[in-house]
Amino acid sequence: MRFLVKATIPVEAGNELVGDPQFGKRLERILSDIKPEAVYFAIEGGQRTIYLVTNVKEAWQTPAIAEPLWLSLKANVEFIPVMDQADMDRAVPAIVQAAKKHGARASSTTRRARVPVSS
Repeated sequence: MRFLVKATIPVEAGNELVGDPQFGKRLERILSDIKPEAVYFAIEGGQRTIYLVTNVKEAWQTPAIAEPLWLSLKANVEFIPVMDQADMDRAVPAIVQAAKKHGARASSTTRRARVPVSS
């Protein structure tokens, strides 16, 4: 199963990390162990954030991804299940079936809230 792993590094921990001359090598080692499909570095909410796209076949594999991020980077780690287009294409029939079974309506029959217009 594909996950977007979001690792947010608190500001103080991040400041300590970037001051460490071994930071680049440490990050490289972590990413080499995790072997993500893709890695993106960003700032979110004023904190250094790393997004990794990775496949996890079994739940027991998640600590191998999270532990290095927790221990080496002091990061808050989230696992967000994601789909690519091929996965979404395969999911559409189940989505349609769930919508029929649980009462979702087609967009043409969805009620829209009326917003009063002031004059």
